[in-house]
Amino acid sequence: MALSDKCREFNASIDSLKAANQFFYLRQFDPAASPVVTMDGRKLIMLGSNNYLGLATHPRVVEATVRALEEYGTGACSSRVLTGTTSLHNRLERKLAEFKGMEAAVVFSTGFMTMMGTISAMTEEGDVVLSDEFNHASIVEGCRLTGAEVKVYKHNDMASLEEGLAECDASSDKLIVTDGVFSMKGTLGNLPGIKKLADRFGASIMIDDAHGTGTIGATGRGTLEYFDMEGQIDFVCGTFSKSLGTIGGFTASTREVVSYLKLRSRPFIFSASPTPSSMATVLACLEVIDEEPELIKKLGKNTDFLREGLSEAGFSLEPTVTPIIPILVGDEEKTFLMAGGLEDEGVIVNPVVSPAVPKEGSLIRVSMMASLENADLQKALDKFKLVGGRLGLI
Repeated sequence: MALSDKCREFNASIDSLKAANQFFYLRQFDPAASPVVTMDGRKLIMLGSNNYLGLATHPRVVEATVRALEEYGTGACSSRVLTGTTSLHNRLERKLAEFKGMEAAVVFSTGFMTMMGTISAMTEEGDVVLSDEFNHASIVEGCRLTGAEVKVYKHNDMASLEEGLAECDASSDKLIVTDGVFSMKGTLGNLPGIKKLADRFGASIMIDDAHGTGTIGATGRGTLEYFDMEGQIDFVCGTFSKSLGTIGGFTASTREVVSYLKLRSRPFIFSASPTPSSMATVLACLEVIDEEPELIKKLGKNTDFLREGLSEAGFSLEPTVTPIIPILVGDEEKTFLMAGGLEDEGVIVNPVVSPAVPKEGSLIRVSMMASLENADLQKALDKFKLVGGRLGLI
């Protein structure tokens, strides 16, 4: 098959999905991270963005970003290891380490690079990586790049993880990798259970807290704060593209590990430095999280309102403590019809189907934002009842 032939066949399949109103990707929203967006000239309520605290459009954050643009320009135009490190990069790394209760941190250009670059740099042939089957694609790619043996354990199944650990050579270095918050279902990784097994078998732990940072824990510091386990995990990673309002990612660990990653992780070494303005954005976001705790409370209040309303209406929900609300449908066609029906009624959600979840586990994924107004949430709930009733989901 010629290279262009496979592209032609692929696009033909996409065209058929579009014709059946089953293609909900690459849509244009302006501005994308706002509680109300414009699409094709229509105003719609956004329940699909990961801008959980609304910080991507927060006035203090926007002002800090603009100031940095004026002072530092649009980019550093080099890798971090050459001439692409500014005082903002170093300041943010210190702040992230403090925020996560670790000794040091390293900033990567994207969240995807963070997990891929950390796993591949820290493990090698003779090591073993044990990865939850529902981990994010960035973790999967990191596992593919490593020379280590990779064992995939059943989702949040401690018996499966224990079995994998027991099969390892006692002398091998072992790394357990898990999401803190699993992005599709909003469930938490079983950190207490993983920690017990890690201590028993002499394994290290890496957590990707992309969806936990800024959303859970008493002060928004994430999954480890929620479980009262700060300082007990070897590698704490995350992204800036959710609660922290921009693009980039980080790994926090010991000073020795961070120094090693900065000179051994290929995605860090050979990627352009993240823009100084993005560093200023994250610094401002962290300040707002510290100084405006009411945002985290508002996020929880908004989530509780919609979750309780959906449950009372009769929808089947995955039980979570996060701002991700998964509405279980179990039928891919109905999942697309639900998403399309809601879009027609002025509400944007994300349909989740195979291979992101098992085919029988298709769902509607709602992402809550603190910036959503009560009137918008009530309107969205009314539309859920309307479309869900029409499809026989309630």
